[in-house]
Amino acid sequence: MCVPLCQKKIEETMLNRRSFMKTVGAVTAVAAAASAGRVAAASTPAAPQHISFSNVVDLTHTLHPDFQTYGGEKQLDVKKLFSLKKDGYNLNGYNLSNEHVGTHMDAPIHFSDKDSADAIPAQNLVGELVVVNIVDKTLKNSDAELTVEDLKAWERKWGRISDGAVVAMFSGWEKYVNYPQFRNADAKGVMHFPGFHIDAINYLLEMRSVKGIMVDTLSLDYGKSADFAVHYKWLPANKWGIECAANLGKLPARGATVVVGGPKIAGATGGPSRVLALV
Repeated sequence: MCVPLCQKKIEETMLNRRSFMKTVGAVTAVAAAASAGRVAAASTPAAPQHISFSNVVDLTHTLHPDFQTYGGEKQLDVKKLFSLKKDGYNLNGYNLSNEHVGTHMDAPIHFSDKDSADAIPAQNLVGELVVVNIVDKTLKNSDAELTVEDLKAWERKWGRISDGAVVAMFSGWEKYVNYPQFRNADAKGVMHFPGFHIDAINYLLEMRSVKGIMVDTLSLDYGKSADFAVHYKWLPANKWGIECAANLGKLPARGATVVVGGPKIAGATGGPSRVLALV
């Protein structure tokens, strides 16, 4: 039992305590909100760079069973399994004996122990497209290569190759895509078509920050390469390449954005890809 003064004292104490706790709670809530705001501000990524375009250029050749291949052998078989007329729907079956056919990706794992196609981060498959035109050289020499001087000449005219760009060699070779000249093999079986020079690859790796490279021929290396120097230098740096690109001649030297729809098959060393340029 408590006398009235004792009860009053208790009531005053409890009132003061509740007031104190409310104050502490309010301060804590404000502090927590401020802290959360700081965390959110720190973790919120920067707004993505806006990309505007008015045209989409398909950089992909249509793949068919007779598409020219590096080894010369047929690598795609297509069979009609069901038809709309007979079965109510269309369905094909196909056998791809090699990942590297048509407009396709060379994933880093193709010549290294780095990323397979499915492991390449999506953000690494989009970038500004730098188109280096070496058509004049290839008209005179089918063994022409994209050199460091070609890259420097491009930069003198168009500015420094931006970080995160994709560098494409435009040799004009796609005009042969449906003909034996695409492989351009001589009597000894040695092929003759353009590609990147190893010094240009070293320049891009050491002096620039590029995501990928592209060619409109059958290989990142030029046709008569016996050591695949470009493949063994570029891909182990965990970089990717696109071979057999189409329509590079329809693009500006710079300013287009390339989007590479690479294969997402577990462990793939590459594969047919849909490649688009936003202009």
